[in-house]
Amino acid sequence: MMLISAGWVAVLLLSGGFALDRTLVNLVERNFDEQLEYVQTALIASSEIGPDGEVLLYRPLGDQRFLEPNSGVYWQISGQGHDDWPSRSLWDRTLDVRSQSPGAEPEFYDSNQFADEPLRMVERSVVLPDSDTEWTFVVASAREELDAQIARIRSILVWSFLVLAIGLMILAGLQSYVGLRPLRRVREAIQRIRTTGTNRVTDPLPYEVQPLVQELNALLAHSERQAEEARTHAGNLAHALKTPLTVLTNAATARATDINETVFRETRTMQRHVDHHLARARAVGRRATGLARTSLSDSAEAVRRAVERLYPGTRFDIDGKRDVRVAIERQDLDEILGNLIENAAKYGGGSVFVTLDAERDDGDPSMCVIWIEDDGMGIPDAERDRIFDRGARLDTGKPGTGLGLAIVRDVAEIYGGTVTLGESEDLGGLLVRLVLPRVREIAG
Repeated sequence: MMLISAGWVAVLLLSGGFALDRTLVNLVERNFDEQLEYVQTALIASSEIGPDGEVLLYRPLGDQRFLEPNSGVYWQISGQGHDDWPSRSLWDRTLDVRSQSPGAEPEFYDSNQFADEPLRMVERSVVLPDSDTEWTFVVASAREELDAQIARIRSILVWSFLVLAIGLMILAGLQSYVGLRPLRRVREAIQRIRTTGTNRVTDPLPYEVQPLVQELNALLAHSERQAEEARTHAGNLAHALKTPLTVLTNAATARATDINETVFRETRTMQRHVDHHLARARAVGRRATGLARTSLSDSAEAVRRAVERLYPGTRFDIDGKRDVRVAIERQDLDEILGNLIENAAKYGGGSVFVTLDAERDDGDPSMCVIWIEDDGMGIPDAERDRIFDRGARLDTGKPGTGLGLAIVRDVAEIYGGTVTLGESEDLGGLLVRLVLPRVREIAG
């Protein structure tokens, strides 16, 4: 910030200083030229043609320096065929006229014909009354005074702009220091969080950094939730594995005759619990990326083909919009639809109907609704909430661990979705209503 400020200050001051220098120098030179032109006009007005055809001054110029040799101000009148008539201040010197016919308008220029005295000169050609000769009137003045004025102006400009540059640099430094000071206070607040164990930034900070503080506190809250979820999942997994391990330990201690069957049953239960929590962990990790985009129809068709091999006598129908994409990873969507469609085929009467992107009751366009219906016995209203608990099963006559719906609910909620149960109006069995976030399309 300081380097950028210094660079811009330097560029702007140099540009402004150059422009101001040219303006002031041109103003001083124009004022100097106007004085020369005034003397030239007075010289022409005082000139007349004498009896011998030469130019005479019927009244002398008021500036006495024209009478003092080498005074620094000079005039000279020249005409073709006539001798040059110089002012007494030229003494034994003459002015070199740049043009034999300079024109009726004054012409200003610098001259170095006197090695030790640079001159500023003005020429003009005039035809006087009673004369056919074109007379050239030249007035010159030493540039010493003009150059001294320009030097003084430039000295004032340099020192003024130098002081201004230093002041602007100091101001930019103070502005950067004061402007960035809230960030240092945020850094100190974060350091206190790390050293004291507090979990939020509560220090009173300026309004400008409040959005940063809010986002930081939101990040800390998110990290806390993730840590709490991890602790909860670890505790749930430990609790879920405790009972099978106890059964296995008791069976081994008692040397039970059916130990092989017990080991197979309990290890299968433990494996299902591990799969459940791994599915949750994967979903949480993938959700953090926020870039999931999955075709709903592709996942549903892949699950249908897999379940058809397990239940070849079941009829599957998939209807609805085929171009819908949901904001969930493909593997997690396959896990959810696989559990729901497999349950519908397992507990239904032979028909499973899947509707993609069904109509929502609340009309929320950001969410996508999927219906999975079967023609089975359904689930009573009183049991529809309990069935989502881990290990809950209503039909114990069929193989399973009771974790499928629990996995579906947990993974769907991780992505911001929901799962509810109802009664199918068309098939008469169970209706599973799965709601998942739709992919947000970014316009143009």
